[in-house]
Amino acid sequence: MGIISRRSVIKGSAGLAAASTLARPYIANAAATTASVWWTQGFIPEEDASFKNMVAEYEKASGNKIDYSILPFVALSQKMVSALQTNDTPDIISFDGNQMTLVLSAWNDKLVDVSDVVATQQSHFSSTALLNTKMYNKVKKVRSFYGVPYKCGCEPFHIWSDLVEKAGFNMKDIPNTWDARWDWFKPMQAKLRDKGMRRMYAMGLQMTTNGPSDGNNVFHGFLLANGGQGLVTPDGKIHLDDPKVKDAVVKTIAYFTDAYKKGFVPKGAISWNDADDNNGFHSKLFIMDFDGTISTEVALIHKKKDYDAITTMGLPLGNDGKPMPAMVGAISGFIPKSAKNQTVAKDFMKFVIQPKINSEYLKAGLGRWVTVFPEIATSDPFWLHSKDPHRAPYVQETLLGPTIPDFLAYTPAYADVENQQVWGQSYSYVYKDGMTPEQAAEKAFAQIRTIFAKYPIA
Repeated sequence: MGIISRRSVIKGSAGLAAASTLARPYIANAAATTASVWWTQGFIPEEDASFKNMVAEYEKASGNKIDYSILPFVALSQKMVSALQTNDTPDIISFDGNQMTLVLSAWNDKLVDVSDVVATQQSHFSSTALLNTKMYNKVKKVRSFYGVPYKCGCEPFHIWSDLVEKAGFNMKDIPNTWDARWDWFKPMQAKLRDKGMRRMYAMGLQMTTNGPSDGNNVFHGFLLANGGQGLVTPDGKIHLDDPKVKDAVVKTIAYFTDAYKKGFVPKGAISWNDADDNNGFHSKLFIMDFDGTISTEVALIHKKKDYDAITTMGLPLGNDGKPMPAMVGAISGFIPKSAKNQTVAKDFMKFVIQPKINSEYLKAGLGRWVTVFPEIATSDPFWLHSKDPHRAPYVQETLLGPTIPDFLAYTPAYADVENQQVWGQSYSYVYKDGMTPEQAAEKAFAQIRTIFAKYPIA
């Protein structure tokens, strides 16, 4: 399954100490040439300022020019799909959301193979970052690197520790297995409502049928906690008949729907978008959330009282009492085949993934996204040893514990499963249509088999 352990990270950490491993690769110094770039707007202004500074450094070092557009999440999502369909593209695209467009574009042979760019730092990348960007091309019938990974993230727990204390509980007592941790917050709901917080809920469980990403991410957390990491294997095959997988899916559907029917989750959760659980958490609609990156915390960094009242936690043990992997996604820059200046596009991405450049860029963005270089994370105090209470557990989960890539990296079929919100629909079969979790799982499996049949991998 490509699970990466902390031991494998530590084993290779010594290599980055040598100056040669951090030396800059060749930066083109020919006559000034311009490459166009579309980049996702940051969650906070510091992220955009950091990107602009990195561009300025590249232009100074190379003599080339970067004509960039920093676009809001939704606008860029729509714009890149249209551009790739018409072949009227920029030279580089980087999108922070669901990577379905990247995976499908690689599948359809619409992207430049960037193996030569990745090779400049390949020995230093986390293995999971590399697995996230080695995708299948149905025309060439091979897997290769079609994205240059430069940042990564996963889902930690976000908890209002002041609400836990107000309910009469102590954060030191939080359980260290998956279901037990979620269950621990349930009795707090009634305690806080008795204290006048009438609209308080225990958890912001993302069980949406709208998407795009958060509902899928939370489903995967439960799936992995229940031992279902064999759902999709690196060869792109789906394993719906595996008893462990079936059991994990049924248990996941059962937990979601039981919590919803018993009122521990806001009624609107079934139609949330990716921002709604963040907004609900910030307004103290619920006590805890399980959501991607530490955007939840970073959004409040200038409100010290609130920032300090949140506890960020990595993963507990799985329900079997054993360490569970985190599903880590990597964000990449990719180059369409229709790009007019592929040479400078590659040169710029080589610059972005120089470990020190990469780390400084992400640090200036306050660490919402984690570097893809474990050696940097263990050697630079910013990532694991700063006074910030949220960053270290998030980085530990993302880079130094056991991890697996998003299943969609293995096959565009799973990207389509996520896009169609199959798992969110499965909950509705229970709370709306009255099915059992087992029946809902079988209906979801039938839909998934139909989707996978459209994406045969040799």
